[in-house]
Amino acid sequence: MKKLIAMLLCSGMVQWVTSQEIIKLQHETSPDVTWEGGEKDYFSDIWQNHVVTNVSEPTMEVFRPENPNGTAVIVAPGGGLYALSIKSEGTDVAKWLNEKGITAFVLKYRLVPTGEDGVKEISEEGETNPARIGERVAPVLSLSIADGLTAISHVRKNAKEFGLDPNKIGFMGFSAGGAVTMGVTFNYSEENRPDFIVPVYPWMAVVGPYQVPENAPPMLVICASDDPLQLAAPSADLYSAWLKDSKKVGLHMYSKGGHGFGMKAQGLPSDDWIQRFHDWAVAEGSPNP
Repeated sequence: MKKLIAMLLCSGMVQWVTSQEIIKLQHETSPDVTWEGGEKDYFSDIWQNHVVTNVSEPTMEVFRPENPNGTAVIVAPGGGLYALSIKSEGTDVAKWLNEKGITAFVLKYRLVPTGEDGVKEISEEGETNPARIGERVAPVLSLSIADGLTAISHVRKNAKEFGLDPNKIGFMGFSAGGAVTMGVTFNYSEENRPDFIVPVYPWMAVVGPYQVPENAPPMLVICASDDPLQLAAPSADLYSAWLKDSKKVGLHMYSKGGHGFGMKAQGLPSDDWIQRFHDWAVAEGSPNP
């Protein structure tokens, strides 16, 4: 009997530790985009990464540190708007931030409607019909950006509950999540302005022409010169635009790293990009030192 009780207690403890804190975000539906079937969550052999696809209902998973310092980062994983690299550009990022006292929110923004394997779809279209990707992304990106703006509003509105400073809410996005980051930056209002932004190898082509906002938040751009999707030059242009307008901005351009490195260990200097982010954020006064 004692063994049974101990097993039940242990089972309950494991369930408590691994339980997720999920926030459903309010959103308006679009007559131009229709999803069938539910969200897909699986390991992609093509990308060798855990992914989520076919997201039709935006949510955030909350990661709370043991000793919160009042700073929050909303994390938007990438995946071409067909998928979310939910682990290497999402939950692994959040756990690292937690170790620094930063409260993290991993955002599942709305994606292109796909079938059983969204990664397979974008991979095949990339090889046979790249223009099709743009056609499918076009009506969805504005929804993804709206989800990012709603995420900021929610975190700021509930800052006290989360133990946060409402003036220290950042937004970090990878690749397509970087496009969402910049879409948020070019469309914010007073209530959903990010206090700092971190576009990591952002997909700027899908964002289109832009102007630096008058009250642009401090920005740190992360990329690698050998990005096979040729995102290095647009990343450098983004940095230059902020610099030319005398806005607070930093850039870490690694000579090697490729695309989609996220929290993957490659034995390269780019492996330490997130520590460089933290150094920058502390210097800018975002997390408490």
